[in-house]
Amino acid sequence: MLSTGNLFRRTGRLLRGTSLTAVPASFTGIVRYTRVQLAIKAALAVAIAWTVAPWVPGVAAQYPYYAPLGALVSMYPTISGSARAGIQTLIGLVTGIALALAALLLFGSPTTLTIALIVGIGVLLAGIPKLGAGQDYLPMAALFVLVVGIDDPDGYSLGYTVQMLVGVAVGLTINAVLFPPLHLSGAVDGLASLRLALARQLKEMGAAIAESWPPKHEDWSNRRTELISFSREVRESVQLADRSRRGNLRSRRHHHDLDADYRALRAMERVTLYVEDMTEVLATAIWTSPKDMPVPDQLSEQLSEAMLACGDAVENWDADSEEYSAARDAVLKLQSDMNTAASPDSPVDVTASLAMSMRRVLRTIRTVEDQP
Repeated sequence: MLSTGNLFRRTGRLLRGTSLTAVPASFTGIVRYTRVQLAIKAALAVAIAWTVAPWVPGVAAQYPYYAPLGALVSMYPTISGSARAGIQTLIGLVTGIALALAALLLFGSPTTLTIALIVGIGVLLAGIPKLGAGQDYLPMAALFVLVVGIDDPDGYSLGYTVQMLVGVAVGLTINAVLFPPLHLSGAVDGLASLRLALARQLKEMGAAIAESWPPKHEDWSNRRTELISFSREVRESVQLADRSRRGNLRSRRHHHDLDADYRALRAMERVTLYVEDMTEVLATAIWTSPKDMPVPDQLSEQLSEAMLACGDAVENWDADSEEYSAARDAVLKLQSDMNTAASPDSPVDVTASLAMSMRRVLRTIRTVEDQP
């Protein structure tokens, strides 16, 4: 089993030598590549569905344009997602058609009032959460049967359903056979990117403390929401990787411990919260309330060194490394000096808060490293 620490060290090699300021861009590139793959497969599936549709026997051959639509709606980044979307779409479609046919049976030829009533009921039924992708197609199918297929509602309904089924089948086949999506690299690179982004934030804050206040650069102070947003994107990438394994034949050849990814993710999310809190505390001490929240001059050097060392520890993410030991010693030294320097005339509240957050960061690394 691949431990979380090994995962981080392995993924770190993918981005080693890359500028920390460019880390999120690498993750964005993975997302773009996935979108290009999906676009190519969707185009191919639509083309095949359009080619096959006229050869479908019976009345369905009169409605070939619904086959490409079925192929398109079944195109999702994962095979399980494609299957779910296709099935939900067909359920919504059949429900809407049944609703329209029932209306024709009860009320005869559609009128303005009948159409409005059936579409309204369709929209209400589409609110059922379990319908998922089929929610949009339920009222639309009912409307199409009443308006487009009124001359032959039975034949139109059958043709509509069969061709959508053909399209969904083509889409699922293309998605499963042609480069079946297995989004493991997105999860791995996303975790490494988030880790390096957090390390960068700690190092830039450490550098800012060592400058004359107020520091000349303040980009780091505006990244609080960016770090949280980025961690959410990484969580989505890990969840996508998990979903992409279901029903995917490639997953048998690519053994990957997603449990380790989830442990790494939870650890990174905790560290993100700690770093976000440190960013807010330090930014407030520098620009908002420097008099009410001072950092004693005799502690600024130790605080800067501790934060820089913590940045190295997060970047390396190995509780047995020299970087981790250096960070731990730097934080302990900071706390010792802080206790000595504390006095009514020299409050250390800000320093104590930052030191506690750094201890939590280091404890998170140690705790996750100790997990199997």
